[in-house]
Amino acid sequence: MPYLVAADCPSGSAGQRFRALLAGGGIVKIPGTHNGMAALQAKAAGFSAVYLSGAAMTASMGLPDLGIITVDEVAFFIRQVARASGLPVVVDGDTGYGEALNVMHMVRSFEDAGAGAVHIEDQLLPKKCGHLNDKKLAAPQDMAAKVAAAAKARRHLYVIARTDAAASEGIDGAVARAQLYMQAGADAIFPEALTSAEMFRAFAARMPGVPLLANMTEFGRTPFFTAAEFEAMGYRMVIWPVSSLRVANKAQEKLYATLARDGSTEAMVGDMQTRAELYDLIGLAQFEKLDASIVATLLPRGGR
Repeated sequence: MPYLVAADCPSGSAGQRFRALLAGGGIVKIPGTHNGMAALQAKAAGFSAVYLSGAAMTASMGLPDLGIITVDEVAFFIRQVARASGLPVVVDGDTGYGEALNVMHMVRSFEDAGAGAVHIEDQLLPKKCGHLNDKKLAAPQDMAAKVAAAAKARRHLYVIARTDAAASEGIDGAVARAQLYMQAGADAIFPEALTSAEMFRAFAARMPGVPLLANMTEFGRTPFFTAAEFEAMGYRMVIWPVSSLRVANKAQEKLYATLARDGSTEAMVGDMQTRAELYDLIGLAQFEKLDASIVATLLPRGGR
């Protein structure tokens, strides 16, 4: 239904709805949705939450994932994805866009935009994708201060602390950081770039009772695992952060190559979403019906 009608909007905050999903048991599967259309398609496929990746947002803007974009730019993406899908959105908060006060500003801005959860990582700027080499880590106490600031600023936002320490400090270092971040007020932990099932199981075994998020990104350090396999290893959430963008980009690359070669898109029509499919997904007829119901002429009471 059109999001313009109050009755069609989800009740309760996005954070509350995300917590309810986790309380429902089983692993929560959270696909990356890099724009409002992707969010609509994820919802149509049956997903109950979606993810906004910093790498996908920056790449869609033609930029690298180096902590370049701003809080306001991310809030623009949050608003369109949350509005289009009505689902709780888990947002990549990078390093928090600064220190404690900046993190608090981020949390308030993301909540106001409609986010249900945010994760903050313990890297220093310029930050990198978690699956790249030579990441520079913040001191554990500095990251804990950011987590505490996020917890203090939020109303209902679910706060996930991400640690990139496994690559340089091993499981022991990553677990020690995760425990500190939980003490600071995190709701869950995201251990980034683990490289084997043994590492995933070892981390989970040492964080009993703590909700854990797994990252199933392609072309990274983590081997392919299914959602069921992550659940068996002790994880409550799994994201596929950039998959939608990668598939969309590859399709666009093929389109432009075909158009440059043939001077026509006819050979690509079979790969296209049809006009009818597009209009159905975005609810064009419902919006038109809503508009007609509002602008219909009403005669004055008792008038002729």
